[in-house]
Amino acid sequence: MTQGEYAKIFERTEIQVVGMDCADCTRHVTKALRDLNGVDAAQVFLSTEKAIVDHDPSMVSVAELERAIEASGYEVRRGDGHDRETCGRDAFMLLTSGLFGLIAVVLLVVVLGERLGWFASLSGSIPVLVYAAVILIGGWPVFRGVLRATMKREITSHTLMTIGMLAALAVGEWATGVVIVFFMRVGDAVEQWTAQGARGALRDLHDLTPQTAWLIREGQDVEVPIEEVGVGDLLVVRPGERIPVDGEVITGQATIDQSAITGESMPVEVIPGMHVFAASLVRVGSVRIRVEKIGSETTIGKVIQMVEQAEANQGQVQRFADRFSTYYLPVVLGAAGLTYIFSRDPLATAAVLVVVCSCAIALATPIAMLASIGTAAKRGLLIKGGRYVETLPEIDVFLIDKTGTLTLGKPEITEVIPLNGISRGELLALAAAVERYSEHPLAQAVTRAAIGEDVQVEEPTDFKVEPGKGAQATVADHTIRVGNRRFIESARLIAEHVGTADGSTILYVEEDGVLVGYLRVADTLRPDVPSALAELRSRGLTLIELITGDSRSAAEAIATELGVRYQAELLPEDKLAIVLGYQDAGHRVAMVGDGINDAPALAQADVGIAMGAAGTDIAIEAAHVAIMQDDWKLIPELFEISDRTMGVVRMNLIFTGLYNITGILLAAFGILPPILAAAAQSLPDIGILANSSRLLRDTSGDSRTRRGDG
Repeated sequence: MTQGEYAKIFERTEIQVVGMDCADCTRHVTKALRDLNGVDAAQVFLSTEKAIVDHDPSMVSVAELERAIEASGYEVRRGDGHDRETCGRDAFMLLTSGLFGLIAVVLLVVVLGERLGWFASLSGSIPVLVYAAVILIGGWPVFRGVLRATMKREITSHTLMTIGMLAALAVGEWATGVVIVFFMRVGDAVEQWTAQGARGALRDLHDLTPQTAWLIREGQDVEVPIEEVGVGDLLVVRPGERIPVDGEVITGQATIDQSAITGESMPVEVIPGMHVFAASLVRVGSVRIRVEKIGSETTIGKVIQMVEQAEANQGQVQRFADRFSTYYLPVVLGAAGLTYIFSRDPLATAAVLVVVCSCAIALATPIAMLASIGTAAKRGLLIKGGRYVETLPEIDVFLIDKTGTLTLGKPEITEVIPLNGISRGELLALAAAVERYSEHPLAQAVTRAAIGEDVQVEEPTDFKVEPGKGAQATVADHTIRVGNRRFIESARLIAEHVGTADGSTILYVEEDGVLVGYLRVADTLRPDVPSALAELRSRGLTLIELITGDSRSAAEAIATELGVRYQAELLPEDKLAIVLGYQDAGHRVAMVGDGINDAPALAQADVGIAMGAAGTDIAIEAAHVAIMQDDWKLIPELFEISDRTMGVVRMNLIFTGLYNITGILLAAFGILPPILAAAAQSLPDIGILANSSRLLRDTSGDSRTRRGDG
């Protein structure tokens, strides 16, 4: 089925889901949606509390999708009327939760005071009906979710805690039951708080996009909602305002901060004809912009979409954690059964069920990934999923494209050699006069050099071009020819002595049949490449290879300078074959390219990295990581981020595993009573948040220092 045919059958619907706080939640919602007839695909994202569903509207409606989500135990955020209803329900829940919490805290103090001998028994004098009412009112949101899960033959951590609470009630521990329910609610709150902390970086990205724009309408500046702006409209952006769209500057001049898009802190000067990105901040000046892209089609819109959907690309560790939490709960249920068989102690059995915190295991990986990917996006590093964060530390082969990746992608004059008594400036002026109106990249390099050296350039006449050879014009009554050795007869005597081993191109300049000099033109190496490669080598990445479609001499010159292997004169399919060859040999391959000509190899690599992807749709879509500016220092930083993230994930998993095992053992041997077990079950979430929050720190200041900016 083609994409067009698919779009005719299936409709894509986004639904906001409220109340998810761990990977178990997303799994339950996903299953509820995929079980519906007419649903072809469903993805549920913890980071944005969103479900994206491809469904056949003739078989299943949006309302049915929403009911399925609600039946799985979660809320759906709808329009204004529903929002008012939700707000009223939330206010009621907040009031009852606060009252329940107050009663539970009092009972907790009473029960602990009794056990410590601070005062005589008080809990026994409270009627059972009061306990039952408090438990039902305070625990209803939890019990409702457990009931729905049970009807779907699913076991959750709340299922086990509810069984534990019922076991405590069965032996008359009503006060303990209230406290257990209280800590169940506390655990839910902690999990929601933990998930919200990881969503912070994504919220920051959303907040960067203005919701209004100053539209030029009939000569007047009118402030309108961004939804009313269309492609082709003219907008004005003043100092202190953020640009709301991607577009072209028509009039005006300004200094803008594009760090939201590129991660680069240095401001950029923009003039008419230049393109600007939504979310950029105008610091000085004012510009009028013709709208080219709006909303989700802008670069920042694509960035947000990538970050939102990054969690769908799970790595092996995250998939393991999700599978583990699925089987973990039945194992704990078995452990509780064994505890009762050997101890005949219902309170110890209840404590085993209550102490379990399976959500901590499910949170251990995605919270760290969300924090890391969101923070990296603010630095201009767009990582398309945890799979690639997990793979980067395993990379042992690093392949690099040349033009536009290692080099600046545009030729520059590297040497000016005058002959026969002419000066350097005169030679450059003659060449620039001939090339003045040529659009050839080499001609533009000559023009840029003349402008850069403030050379006075004459107006040419009788301009002629011979494709593949050079150009000729009359300058101040002299015939000037600029081109290669096949075009310049007088160059043939010295051409064999002019070396091009560095991969450069030679432009010979002839005046009235006499050779007056030559210019060496080359695509220059990016200045930050050597230090970046040195840093990668220091991390143990030693198999680095240049693969390019450029000439062998050009590739050899660059490869020799950088101390890397090379293969030259390659077609796109040749690059793809090289990637496959390394992978077949058991290597993990990363490739850096410009994201267009290298697209097949970038997609095949274990991690494909597109360099300088700001505004380039193909680059963003082709690679697994998009670097939004041409800064090679961000590549070692990418590897550093992945190392830090996987270190945090491992710590999270080890901590939660040991914590739960210890808690189960203490509960099984009667050392940890149900009340303390209930309190203990929410602590791993706090530990995960504290550990994962290290990834939310912005390391851009350190990175700028390494780049020499600070």
